[in-house]
Amino acid sequence: MSQSIAPRLRSLVLLLAAVAGALLLSGGPASAHAALTGSDPRQGAVVERAPSQVSLTFSEPVSTPEGSLRVLDPKGERADTGTPGNVSGNTYAVKLHSGLPDGTYTVTYQVVSADSHPIAGAFTFSIGAPSATSVSADAPDSGGGAVGTLYGIGRYVSYAGFVLLVGGSAFVLGCWSHGSGVRAVQRLVVSGWVALTAATLGLLLLRGAYTTTGKLGDVFDLDLLGDVLQTKTGAALVSRLLLLAAAALFIAVLFGAYDKRDEEEKRDLTFGLTVGGVVVAAGLAASWAMSEHASAGIQTGIAMPVDVVHLLAVAAWLGGLCALLAALYRAPADTPLDGAAVRRFSRVAFLSVVALVVTGVYQSWRQLGSWNAFTDTRYGQLLLVKLGLVAVLVGVAWVSRRWTGRLAEVAVTATARKREKVGAPTSSSAPSGSSTAGNGSRAAEKGAASGSGGGTGDAKRDAQLARQRAATDTATRKRLRDADPQRSGLRRSVLAEAGVAVVLLAVTTALTSTEPGRTVLEAEAATAAAAEQRSATGAVTLELPFDTGGEDGQGVVRLEIDPARVGANEVHVYGERPNGRAFDVPEVKLAFTLKSEDIGPLPLVPDHITTGHWSANGVQIPMAGEWEIAVTVRTSDIDQVTVSKNAQIG
Repeated sequence: MSQSIAPRLRSLVLLLAAVAGALLLSGGPASAHAALTGSDPRQGAVVERAPSQVSLTFSEPVSTPEGSLRVLDPKGERADTGTPGNVSGNTYAVKLHSGLPDGTYTVTYQVVSADSHPIAGAFTFSIGAPSATSVSADAPDSGGGAVGTLYGIGRYVSYAGFVLLVGGSAFVLGCWSHGSGVRAVQRLVVSGWVALTAATLGLLLLRGAYTTTGKLGDVFDLDLLGDVLQTKTGAALVSRLLLLAAAALFIAVLFGAYDKRDEEEKRDLTFGLTVGGVVVAAGLAASWAMSEHASAGIQTGIAMPVDVVHLLAVAAWLGGLCALLAALYRAPADTPLDGAAVRRFSRVAFLSVVALVVTGVYQSWRQLGSWNAFTDTRYGQLLLVKLGLVAVLVGVAWVSRRWTGRLAEVAVTATARKREKVGAPTSSSAPSGSSTAGNGSRAAEKGAASGSGGGTGDAKRDAQLARQRAATDTATRKRLRDADPQRSGLRRSVLAEAGVAVVLLAVTTALTSTEPGRTVLEAEAATAAAAEQRSATGAVTLELPFDTGGEDGQGVVRLEIDPARVGANEVHVYGERPNGRAFDVPEVKLAFTLKSEDIGPLPLVPDHITTGHWSANGVQIPMAGEWEIAVTVRTSDIDQVTVSKNAQIG
């Protein structure tokens, strides 16, 4: 029965792995973990005189290497003087050349947030009056494309390698010392080390292109690699490689000298390996904590140790689970996995879950900050998915504990019967339930007789027969072991746990590359406050969703009227796609109507400034009142729609 079910279970794991891969690859570019909350001049502003500098304010500290903040004139030439600097707090500025002519200028920024993720964007402002520009206001390609995909895969592989390396080693040292001589467990732990080492090297090479150009051709650029080594993330990756060298020595001792020692020497060596292994594992976990979410935001002094404990608990649980699975399926018949080892791992898994709950609650509060962030942000939604998967995993683990209990009962019964048999005068007096042991004893007796006086007289033939008897005995024990219903049930439940763990690890990886909910809400609050401040000075901002009905016909028009008073006004129109990217359409027209005074419609055709931006100066509003502002958007030769809103002007 177990043989017929095993292929279906393997297919289930492959399906879950495919789902995990799809989740990992469908995320697109990594979300920024800091957000632009303000700028001076602000986006779309028209200033009378050229400013001496352009400043940008972010929601958290960012790194601004040379060329990370650029200002381009209408011809696409640099208008700034060089490397930006920190002005105050989270505000960074770059100086401008003196005597800049009138026209529309494009500001592009490409910086790295404090938790290692790239942030890119662009906007325009005008000096004197808007003008045509040859510069696209699209955000630079950073954190996306082929390099972004490879970087995301590298992150997933590095987490998986860490889990297998640390969890598999902990399973051998803390739960099943005989596992050090089992080839399947050895391959599992060594595979984890190889995966983590290869992924770390790949991330180090990809890092420069990932945070700057996004081009595959720049992966082996030595100048970019040198810049990466001077950053916090580069230092963390190099530290991880040095710790992996120590981990290689640990693995060599664990699966070499350790298995050859007697029980007393093993106890002494276990203590030394445990201390050294904990230090190396904690150091590897700290290489993530010191460069990602835990290192930015509030309470970093508490968050980083908590993150280390969280990662170690994940590795002990999920990595130990994989080692248990390998032992259940691949352990040799002469070194079977006993119930005591499974019970010990069950206790380790329970303590790991407790640690995960405690540290996870703190991390959730720190990264979300409010209940609304669970449903209103992508980070919160992914966290809900993760919590659901953990609940499923705990449920399956509870089933595994039941099978563990049954396996332990069978082991105790078998031990008692074996002791009874040892005290029996003849094999015929042994109970029927010990027939397996009796068969083994009789085979041993025959082997002894053959070796002493019952041999064939041919030494080569006797050796061949002995090998055959040993192989037959091993195959018999393996067949009986695999036919054990308790062990078969435990295999199925542990395999299901491992399948859920694969998807859980993918969701965790996606979480680390998603903007925390607290940051999202703080950025939205800052943007709303800036809009409210502009409104207090008299400016009016309207957002009008539209759908022309054709292909690619959905978007939002944002209309800004400044100062929204009787007389001359500046009007800016911004087109955005549903994902927030700039939306360029063939034509945008406006009409102002004051129905209470029977004035209008007053037509207005703004000038196209750059991608997704139209502007008009000196727009005359003849009278105060509640004006209806209609915006006509044409997305193709035949697809257009008119949307309108009322606004108080004057």
